[in-house]
Amino acid sequence: MKRIGTDRPARSLLSLALAGCLALGSGAALAQSSAATIRGHVHADSAPAAGATVTAVNTATGLRRSVRVSGEGRYTLAGLPPGTYRVEVDANGQTASRELTVQVGQTATVDLGVGGLPEGAPTGEATTLEAVQVTAQAAVETRTSEVASYVTQKQIQALPQNTRNFLAFADTAPGVQFITDASGNTRIRSGAQSANAVNVFIDGVGQKNYVTTGGISGQDTSRGNPFPQSAIGEYKVITQNYKAEFDQLSSAAIVAATRSGSNEFEGSFFWDRTSTEWRSRSRFEEREGATKAESKQEQYGVSFGGPIIRDVAHFFLAYEAKEYQTPRNFLLGRGYTPDQLPPDLREQYGTGTYTSPFKEDLYFAKVDWLFGENHYFELTAKYRDESETIQVQDQRLPPAATLNTNEETRVDLRYQLTAGDWLNDAHITYEDAFWSPLPANFVPGYYLSDGNWTDTIVRSGGSDNYQDKGQKGWSFQDDLTYSGWDGHTLKMGIKYKKVDLKTLEQNKYNPVFYYDINESLDVPVHVEFGAPVAGFGNGTASSGNKQFGIYIQDDWEVNEHLTVNLGVRWDYEQTPSYEDYVTPQQVVDALRASNAALPGSSVDVEDYISTGNNRKADKDNWAPRLGFSWDFFGDQRHVLFGGAGRSYDRNLFDYLQNEVSKASWGQYTYDFDTPAHPCDTATGATCRAWDPRYLDPEFLRASASVAGAREVFLNHNDLEVPYSDQFSLGIRDTWALGGHDWSTELTLSYVRSHDGIAFLLGNRRDDGSFFPSDPPDATDPPPWGIGFAPFSNLILAQNALETRTRSVYLKVEKPYTNASPWGVTLAYTWTDSEQNSPVDGWPGAFNAERIEDYGWFPGKVPENRVVLTGIWDGPWGMTFSGKGTWADATPRYYQNCNVSAWAYCYYDSYTPDEEFKQLDVALEKVWDTGGGISFRVRGDVLNVFNWSNYDGYEDWRGGAGEPQNPAWGTPLSIALPTRTFKLTLGIDW
Repeated sequence: MKRIGTDRPARSLLSLALAGCLALGSGAALAQSSAATIRGHVHADSAPAAGATVTAVNTATGLRRSVRVSGEGRYTLAGLPPGTYRVEVDANGQTASRELTVQVGQTATVDLGVGGLPEGAPTGEATTLEAVQVTAQAAVETRTSEVASYVTQKQIQALPQNTRNFLAFADTAPGVQFITDASGNTRIRSGAQSANAVNVFIDGVGQKNYVTTGGISGQDTSRGNPFPQSAIGEYKVITQNYKAEFDQLSSAAIVAATRSGSNEFEGSFFWDRTSTEWRSRSRFEEREGATKAESKQEQYGVSFGGPIIRDVAHFFLAYEAKEYQTPRNFLLGRGYTPDQLPPDLREQYGTGTYTSPFKEDLYFAKVDWLFGENHYFELTAKYRDESETIQVQDQRLPPAATLNTNEETRVDLRYQLTAGDWLNDAHITYEDAFWSPLPANFVPGYYLSDGNWTDTIVRSGGSDNYQDKGQKGWSFQDDLTYSGWDGHTLKMGIKYKKVDLKTLEQNKYNPVFYYDINESLDVPVHVEFGAPVAGFGNGTASSGNKQFGIYIQDDWEVNEHLTVNLGVRWDYEQTPSYEDYVTPQQVVDALRASNAALPGSSVDVEDYISTGNNRKADKDNWAPRLGFSWDFFGDQRHVLFGGAGRSYDRNLFDYLQNEVSKASWGQYTYDFDTPAHPCDTATGATCRAWDPRYLDPEFLRASASVAGAREVFLNHNDLEVPYSDQFSLGIRDTWALGGHDWSTELTLSYVRSHDGIAFLLGNRRDDGSFFPSDPPDATDPPPWGIGFAPFSNLILAQNALETRTRSVYLKVEKPYTNASPWGVTLAYTWTDSEQNSPVDGWPGAFNAERIEDYGWFPGKVPENRVVLTGIWDGPWGMTFSGKGTWADATPRYYQNCNVSAWAYCYYDSYTPDEEFKQLDVALEKVWDTGGGISFRVRGDVLNVFNWSNYDGYEDWRGGAGEPQNPAWGTPLSIALPTRTFKLTLGIDW
């Protein structure tokens, strides 16, 4: 595999970036990724207005930024917080101004023409506005190579939504999905890559989750919101061609700017609610004998901001809370009905529904301070606290629930320094984020099965989910912009981060006993349990990681038609728990003596044996990025754009830590010798005669030193960082229709991702082979269970996962403005995607010798997807809005066991028949009292037509001598909401 970054020019670029960042020293400020830029030309009559001054003044806060016009008449005002600005021109003492609004991360090209300045005019008092006229294009971003969409404050406030998660509107950008599963958990996905590949930047600071899945911290298995929506001003969704300043992602970048206080005291309060009576029954609640589960959803909050010193310092505070009572449905396995359950389990099953509680508190505070025109400070802090009950649905009854807590603290100190053509931005940040599920009951789990112990009917007793995972640390990043080189805007940056990663994972902390309903409800046939490994710890893994990144970006405005974006970044991360790990000698000896070490094996065991000195961090993470835009007529209305680039993500610590945690917390299984499930206690390594003392977890753990019972996880010694290569070409147009400007954008996209981690089976047969025949046929089982004494299965982690995605993006928009108070957006995505394994969720693939043996599977992305939104400010203070989503079904993966024996099952895929359809509408009425206070009442109707959208399906097809499962492919769980009415009351002052 060819790596980029060994040539001398790339090294010199990075040296320039480092030198530039250090030139002005350090400080913390508004990062380039969320700041806006206004640039263009200034002409006096028909000549460049060299030496003129252009000043931007934020009309809400008084923040000022000034720059001199170059000899060619160019100017660039960088590092502007999003907002409305009065742009002032001073040419030879003659002044004029106009207002425009710039959005988060936007580069607005505004050409200014100054007339009425005769040659040799005196430089005395400013003339009137009539004598100096300024004309400019609308502040839209057309001359960019980015494939990006904006979500405005108006859309966030007006569009209907089920929850106040500001990311819910990211799917108005083509290629992006905001997914809510049957449990209410949410995630963002772009293209065929998983949610892990996304990064969200809030005020320029990445919110990346380094430990668990979900892309951003706190979004692994959570119904909560990552940030209070009332504190978000607006955001930008970049699906491709992001510039070199963006790091730690390989799919979409979401760039958000928080709200600030202004020169006026302003505040807002809201409360919204829906309940059982205000929602329709789900399909499963309409079953005979089923009842409608009690449900409630309340959200409330307050925000307040204003001046500390007018035009100098401001504050902003926000608090939001969510309280949910969400219905869950039980569904017994193997076709059983509640009346067939034992009395105690039948009582736990109840009416077949359960109400799952959730509570979240979100706090945000912000203070900004401007010293003169050149020094700007900002301090922000966020705290998130949530608790919920999860894993109570389908076959899991309430005693088997898991209690989950999710806590996050982030603090960001920023300082911005301007000096002529130089702008220096820097951040010092702190973060502490932990996700901690644990059993609701610390008692043995009770799984009732039918015949084979894997055929579970219902689950009760204690949950086996016991984890505590998170990250804690600080970072420094500095971004420097230089705009004094005519036609060029140079950005360069450096980032250092020290973050401690930690996982506590004690799987099967509560032992799980399996009972055969046809034999005994008191004597189990099988048990799975966890126990600490003497001398190696208790399932905890930790790592003091250090991250370093550097980049340089040149946005080159070649002429009025061509703009070129050139950039490169390099990232490096040390993970001591991986690099310094020493494989236990007992494992080394067993591995070298195992079947996997035979000549006939495709595994080189030495690639997985770590001495503590033979692993190095991946240093080849060079990411070049190239983009261009061609403005056909130089008027920003018809633009051809495109780009190519590479972007590196991160290896999740949750994948790397298995090598350590599994070595210190083993998982074991026993089979109990019963009349219906006999085993040989004399020769079977895991066979035991039943003893009631095994029900005591401490007694069970004390017996865990059994040969062949513990799995071994090993990481490859040369793991690399996952990345994607992205290519796009598109056309962007602005059309005047009906007196309004409409924008359209059509983009062709191709993305290929590489080096995702996959866990493969390292077991081999007596001759070193994986399958007994070559090539394997349909009757060849994988060597699952063929361990290496004194251990059982060998699980190997390596870079193997890939995706490839071809897409067509179509975007149509008529923006909402105060002058034209209605707006429409349309996002259509056609996607043809594949991935080289049937991995869904945790990346374990154990039915093939190599990942390439799986071939290519359809990606987990619908082929066609449409998102349509509309907003209209009607009469009498009313606002009407709507959002509709239509999508093809998403392919699913499953184990196809339509074979002669269980061991021969293999991965397969199918696409359900059901499409996704949802239409939401909202109506809001505002009463202005005339005294600075207004009241509002709003009603949202979600899923107007009560379409059933499904999240789970019956993926068991049957086979291996059993008849075909007639329920295969049928829906099992609803992705909420059903048709729901939500009432909102609010006060603004």
